[in-house]
Amino acid sequence: MPNTRTNAPRGALVFDMRTLGRQAGSAKAQQLTVPAPDDMRLELARVPVGADMQLDVRFEAVTEGVLVTGSVIAPLAGECARCLAPLASSVTARFTELYLYTRDRHDKHDRFDENTEQDDEELHLDGDLLDLEPVLRDAVVLALPMSPLCREDCPGLCVECGVPLADAGPDHGHEDAPDPRWAGLKQFGDQATRRAGAVDLQEG
Repeated sequence: MPNTRTNAPRGALVFDMRTLGRQAGSAKAQQLTVPAPDDMRLELARVPVGADMQLDVRFEAVTEGVLVTGSVIAPLAGECARCLAPLASSVTARFTELYLYTRDRHDKHDRFDENTEQDDEELHLDGDLLDLEPVLRDAVVLALPMSPLCREDCPGLCVECGVPLADAGPDHGHEDAPDPRWAGLKQFGDQATRRAGAVDLQEG
């Protein structure tokens, strides 16, 4: 069965649409600061839970429901994908979503068989309440960088010792390590060199 209720608490991202009304064309806009919900994260980038986000949102009544458009600016924390240094920045996400008015049981039954797959993806008002959190979360997560960088030209880490190359400087380097497979031959060669030296001393 399609889920027609958001079952969300009356939090900062739940908006009461009674002031908007259901007259198609009526609209209202809001600019506010809201706390970031959880699960806004990827492997190397995240929006800290509870961090202040700047939300600019517009609600417009249409025939089927409420059309929501807006944008959000959220603080970004994470690790550089090259050198693993902590980083702090911001991310901007935009969203557009239609929340349908809750249909009565008779209407839902008549349309269930033909639109089951579509209904499963639809969002509905919970009475007069509109829960923006799932839409906002999806928009922000999609905007998060997969491979965040502390700077565009970050050189990363030394493959030999793991030190950040940006801190090590241009002269950082390592002598070529000997191949362990040649270690025995090197030892044999050192012994031969010492014996040759001893023979030269005796002949001298």
